[in-house]
Amino acid sequence: MESADRTGPVHYRTAAVGGVNVFYREAGPDSGPAVLLLHGFPSSSRMFRDLIPRLSDAYHLIAPDYPAFGHSAVPGRSAFGYTFDHLAGVVDGLLEQLGIGTFAIYVMDFGAAVGFRLALRHPEQLSAIIVQNAPLYPWEPRG
Repeated sequence: MESADRTGPVHYRTAAVGGVNVFYREAGPDSGPAVLLLHGFPSSSRMFRDLIPRLSDAYHLIAPDYPAFGHSAVPGRSAFGYTFDHLAGVVDGLLEQLGIGTFAIYVMDFGAAVGFRLALRHPEQLSAIIVQNAPLYPWEPRG
């Protein structure tokens, strides 16, 4: 059961991004500042179950499960490259589908490797970075 102290409903949705069904939690007003909540390993968006209700009165919150995490699909390794670049691409595709322009990122653990790649791809869209316990992973060279 999710937290009962909600200020508004939390929506549980799935979007097809690059051929992968990606589960995400969404809450708050569409007109509020967007905050992307990026989980670490071996967690999922469920780690934000208590935080989302506390912020949903003022912020548009989006917490995706990466492919192979939580409720998202688990594509085979021959069909999906499990790299930070690719995970960032999936999250980027989700944001594009949702029409998110400017956004802040909250990153922890290897969510930082995903979020920092989004920040490098779209620095003009980033309004803030909130970091908790986030190691830096080496950049993966592109072929």
